[in-house]
Amino acid sequence: MSSTAKRRRGLIALLAAVTATAATGGVILLTNNGKDAAADGGRAKGPAHTTEITRTDLVVSKTVDGHLDYAQRRAVKSPVEGTVTKAARPGRTVSLGQPLYERDARPVVLLYGATPMFRAMKAGDRGPDVLQLERNLRDLGFGSRLYVDARYDTATEAAVKAWQKSLGLTDANGKVGKGDVVFQRGPVRVVAADAALADAVGPSDKVLTVASTKPVVRASLDAADRALAANGTKVEIAMPSGGTRRGKVTGVATPESADSAEGAASGGSGAPSGEDVEVEITLDGSAKPQQKDQQGTLSVKFVSESRKDVLTVPVEAVVALREGGYGLEVVQGATSHMVQVETGLSADGRIEVSGSGLAEGMKVGAAEQ
Repeated sequence: MSSTAKRRRGLIALLAAVTATAATGGVILLTNNGKDAAADGGRAKGPAHTTEITRTDLVVSKTVDGHLDYAQRRAVKSPVEGTVTKAARPGRTVSLGQPLYERDARPVVLLYGATPMFRAMKAGDRGPDVLQLERNLRDLGFGSRLYVDARYDTATEAAVKAWQKSLGLTDANGKVGKGDVVFQRGPVRVVAADAALADAVGPSDKVLTVASTKPVVRASLDAADRALAANGTKVEIAMPSGGTRRGKVTGVATPESADSAEGAASGGSGAPSGEDVEVEITLDGSAKPQQKDQQGTLSVKFVSESRKDVLTVPVEAVVALREGGYGLEVVQGATSHMVQVETGLSADGRIEVSGSGLAEGMKVGAAEQ
């Protein structure tokens, strides 16, 4: 075996060892001593095996399975005791003024707002919850005589009575019971019905689980890959319905069992070091996933680093030079000569190279595979 082949095989072994330790298929940075000159002089005979320098994009990535979900899962509990007389329907999107479920034959209605329902409201009350209620009454079309402020006055009472009658309530009294409405920041998607028909529920019991209507992708990463959970990491997703969607990591997903009021994904790594981490990915664009996408497994590719339009060769074409650094054995006709190069990103068996006189299509020596 020639000395060039031995040095090339030695380099391949080194690159294989480094690559094996890179948890995310990471970057290999190899530099020389800065010289751009022929290292070994001309050769009477070219190498037995050759390959070409190509110009392409290099991408270092990690691919895992994922599934489609919806952001900001949170539990909805009944603030009062009662019996579920109409259970929530999973998969349904509920908007302003629509019932989430029924308790004691009364609809529990979704209204919009950041302040949770913390008390019953009646004439004479004041506060941000009253202001929030009046805004909802106005938006539902019951505010023609209503001055929207923080006071629950006779006009508010009259608007509530009209709203209650529209819901089919026979005891429209102008008062809003603590368990009559659920305030959320916007439309919600019912993820699960935690209480079934005829179940008795109370303040400690989950009635249903909701999420936002915004689709996201959830994927689990090994502890060694937690660097990919950083906000902004680019992702490519192969959809079961066909085609590829792009997105980016927007945080660590809240566990499905969490009962937080907001249920939003956190912006950091979330899980303790050494544990697997589940990330939440926001899809680019406004196109809605198809039904098949919601039922199938998604292939999620995390892109940790990339190089666009660079010269590359197979890893086995790079030679470790005696004086240090790395080179390529450039073939010209029946002869060859060594050119010192700088190396960069390595991915999928190819490595980025740069150096004086290198060009796409040049033939270079390569180790036998």
